Amino acid sequence: MSELSHVDEHGRVHMVDVGAKPLSRRRAVASATVSMAPETAAKLRSLPKGDALATAQLAGIMAAKRTGELIPLCHPLPLSHIDVRLEVGDAIVEIEAAAETTAQTGVEMEALVAASVAALTIYDMAKAVDRNMTVTDVRLVAKSKEPVE
Repeated sequence: MSELSHVDEHGRVHMVDVGAKPLSRRRAVASATVSMAPETAAKLRSLPKGDALATAQLAGIMAAKRTGELIPLCHPLPLSHIDVRLEVGDAIVEIEAAAETTAQTGVEMEALVAASVAALTIYDMAKAVDRNMTVTDVRLVAKSKEPVE
């Protein structure tokens, strides 16, 4: 395992210096799952379009834009695109969040924050009817980097 990127040789935390790195087109995709009772999922599916799922989608987008404020050593990035999608299954809500930028560092944290906050928003909106929900499997699904010419 390589060294931690935000810890120097003396054990002090620091923001990584990306100033010398070239700009690259970067994309990251993250996912999260909210497990719930089938009745809770049915309630979410039956709501008019634009209610709970749209609120969670917007929360994820807004959170991605504030990642640099939430994660202390994250660089604030000029995001060019954020996409948060939610799908209600029989007893779960599956969330996928994608973030894109042209910058000197990646957008993994923005995608992870978007997926996490969207999941927490679903939890918040449904907790009154289901206290046994769980937010699980928050993970990075993919990342890519292409040179800018």
